[in-house]
Amino acid sequence: MAEAVAEPANAPAAVRHAEEVMGTVFSFDVRGGEPRAVRAALREAVAELHRADAVFSTYREDSQVSRLARGELTVEECDPEVAEVLALGAEAEGASDGWFSLRYRGELDPTGIVKGWAAERAARRIGAAGVSGVSVNGGGDVQLLGAPEPQRPWRVGVSDPLRPGGLAAVVSSAGAAELAVATSGTAERGAHIVDPGTGRSAVTDLVAVTVVAPRLTWADCWATAAFAMGSRQGLAWLESLPDVEALLITAGDEVRCTAGLAARLG
Repeated sequence: MAEAVAEPANAPAAVRHAEEVMGTVFSFDVRGGEPRAVRAALREAVAELHRADAVFSTYREDSQVSRLARGELTVEECDPEVAEVLALGAEAEGASDGWFSLRYRGELDPTGIVKGWAAERAARRIGAAGVSGVSVNGGGDVQLLGAPEPQRPWRVGVSDPLRPGGLAAVVSSAGAAELAVATSGTAERGAHIVDPGTGRSAVTDLVAVTVVAPRLTWADCWATAAFAMGSRQGLAWLESLPDVEALLITAGDEVRCTAGLAARLG
């Protein structure tokens, strides 16, 4: 779970919006750009989120994913985004040796990748409108592009799962044109991560894994996979991934991190 860190009182005006969709709240913070173009892009991004919810929701009997799972549709009969997300999920499954999966207890469920993919896509939609910076926070997972103002990076607070209201770290986007922060753990939603090998809740020594990477699509997947692996295997695997840093917190309040994470804190 991540949250914005307070900004200076003299920070420039921003276009901000919060939208309830996909079972959570998506928060937008957009800096710079021509106001009408920004608001038009924001409307398009929000509409895309609702469309993604309608297509991918496993809670809607009439969603394309639900119909696909029941064999009522083929992938070719679905919107192109379905094939795109399934391909990304298959790529994540292969890269994680099966620790990330598009199935939940044996049933097709792309939930683990859709929210991050949708938030990243929304950020890029707005970024294409000529803004200087955009932050999209989808239920605590954040995609950042650009900067909120010259010479000042975005800063994202990572919630401490063992100390409600506290921060375990603050991630800075300094020097990065794009950066994503995603957390998987038990603090907010309980034991919701499944071990793909057993089909049961993952038995792990971790309470949270936060991954920092350029793209939220992958940061979200890698956080989920590493959490299911446990601290030792998860940390070693995350260290092997290019352009990925991570913070892992165990139930015993031990903090473990990748070698390059310090350069992303501030």
